[in-house]
Amino acid sequence: MLRANIEQSDQRAESRQRDDMVWIPGGTFRMGSDSHYPEEAPVHRVSVDGFWMDRTPVTNRQFKTFVKETGHITFAEIPPDPKDYPGALPHMLYAGSLVFVPPRHPVDLRDWSQWWSFMKGADWRHPYGPKSNINVHDNHPVVHISFSDALAYARWAGKDLPTEAEWEFAARGGFDGAEFAWGDEFTPGNVHMANTWQGEFPRQNLSQDGFERTSPVSAFPPNGYGLHDMIGNVWEWTSDWYVPRHEADAPKACCIPENPRGPRESESYDPCQSNVRIPRKVLKGGSHLCAPNYCRRYRPAARHPEPIDTSTSHVGFRCVIRERPPE
Repeated sequence: MLRANIEQSDQRAESRQRDDMVWIPGGTFRMGSDSHYPEEAPVHRVSVDGFWMDRTPVTNRQFKTFVKETGHITFAEIPPDPKDYPGALPHMLYAGSLVFVPPRHPVDLRDWSQWWSFMKGADWRHPYGPKSNINVHDNHPVVHISFSDALAYARWAGKDLPTEAEWEFAARGGFDGAEFAWGDEFTPGNVHMANTWQGEFPRQNLSQDGFERTSPVSAFPPNGYGLHDMIGNVWEWTSDWYVPRHEADAPKACCIPENPRGPRESESYDPCQSNVRIPRKVLKGGSHLCAPNYCRRYRPAARHPEPIDTSTSHVGFRCVIRERPPE
């Protein structure tokens, strides 16, 4: 009787664990793009097994529960260790995170420091600085999340972070080779399908999609697999280390990579950083700051390198479970 009760309890816990998840059937697809940014190339065939994926990015409400139960302190809430940042001035080593602040005048689009500010007191509870809050944003994606924060949540939830291949396969929603997660037209019938930037980035935000910053995670239509916000709203962490180019297809069709896990950590350092060597993970999906004149990364193939010690006001995550298919 005791064993039966334990098994029933485990089954109920497993059911709750998957309540807000979608089964992704897996398959073979063309990953990457030869038509946009060089880091997306070359297009190559990849196969992934089926897996469960969160229907939406992790929300403030969900992350709040995690913090309440575990006492987790996010990376943005901890002052940096001077040993990790040789040469940094002591008065600059304070807890905080990067916040998007639109400039009031024309700026050089090659200089991201013109619109990003490392703000003291910015964190997941205070997304736009210490005087802001998330009181009415429970259903918005949690932001100011570093890679270690995302991984800590995933492990607490009995889940994992998706690989880049899993994430891109899921984002395509069955539209293999299409430019966007819903097809080849960005705004079909003049309908906005995702939370992105309209206007001239970074000064002019027309908010034609209804949102100036993040949006509720189910504000836009789901893709073909029933997943919301796979494009826009917030960038999402994957588990793969970043390198600036995909590997090409193997010469033989029988050698399609299955469930690829990306490169080694040692291959993901930024060669432009000589004094601080911070490895980078792959972000996917673009965000509400992606604009036609600056960052056309609101596509499944798009990818971006993010140092694992960095959090910002437009980066979040979602989780996966790699287990048996539904019966």
